[in-house]
Amino acid sequence: MILAAADGSSLANPGPSGWAWYIDDAHWAAGGWPKGTNNMGELMSVLDLLRATKGTDEGLRILCDSQYVINCCTRWIPGWKKRGWRKADNKPVLNLDLLKQLDEELAGRRVQFQWVRGHSGHPLNEKADELARAAATAYQQGTPLASGPGFSKAPLPIVTEQALSELTEPVQVASEELPLDQEPPVIALAQPDLLSLPVPLIIDRSEAALVVELTELTREFLGDEIQLDRERLGELMHPDYVAHLPGGLIRTKGSLLARPATLQGPVYLDILGADHLASDLTLLRYKLKRDSESFLGAILWQRIRGIWQVRFLQFSPMG
Repeated sequence: MILAAADGSSLANPGPSGWAWYIDDAHWAAGGWPKGTNNMGELMSVLDLLRATKGTDEGLRILCDSQYVINCCTRWIPGWKKRGWRKADNKPVLNLDLLKQLDEELAGRRVQFQWVRGHSGHPLNEKADELARAAATAYQQGTPLASGPGFSKAPLPIVTEQALSELTEPVQVASEELPLDQEPPVIALAQPDLLSLPVPLIIDRSEAALVVELTELTREFLGDEIQLDRERLGELMHPDYVAHLPGGLIRTKGSLLARPATLQGPVYLDILGADHLASDLTLLRYKLKRDSESFLGAILWQRIRGIWQVRFLQFSPMG
């Protein structure tokens, strides 16, 4: 089993962008573009990793901090492909060229995707993130790009069962025939081992870890990138979503998705408190800053069939 991390970076989103995958110091690669999005970098990191390891007989577990990439590779691509590479709203799929290439490279491969929290100290994820940001910075500053040794002939690190057991985040396995409304199954490997055990999409965590997870989801939900990814935006909203916005505006899921994307700049988020109303219902109170404006708000997350979705959102200007 090859254990690798893949990550992407965009300094302005869109802007100078980088991607990277990392196994160890003898097996890694990085690249990028003068202008691209974070999602492009995330997808390309996995695509290049799949190509680099194509000639091996080893199974591959890919650590990603992007739920977008994991959902693309394990859930969405089969449905998009059957609809002629169109989303449920009949709009064309973004990043189509990369997604088609991923579809080809995933065919027949033993690949597992495992979500890890970004910037949480996981050594492989941190290294991939560092390399991706370095690639994006190289394009921004016009400096030489460190592209890495690639998948060299040096011996691969031994991935022990103990090391895998310490990865407690959910495992996803790519499937070519997975309906969009079903969670991806865990497919047993040829030799039953730790990787054959089913792992739930959302596992029980401590209160602090749950707040960290929902904080990251909140930052994603309020950021500009989600406005450009309507599929992901729709997945994050509860069917009964409602938002009370400054100026007395009220938005529902339908009315928000029907509006064109509006980009408002980087999000700076401070969580002021968390109220766990039930095992599947958590309210976060936060302070949001964009450019020179600051807001106080609250967001209600509800877990439906293992997936956290926004049920209610409210924020008001400060001062």
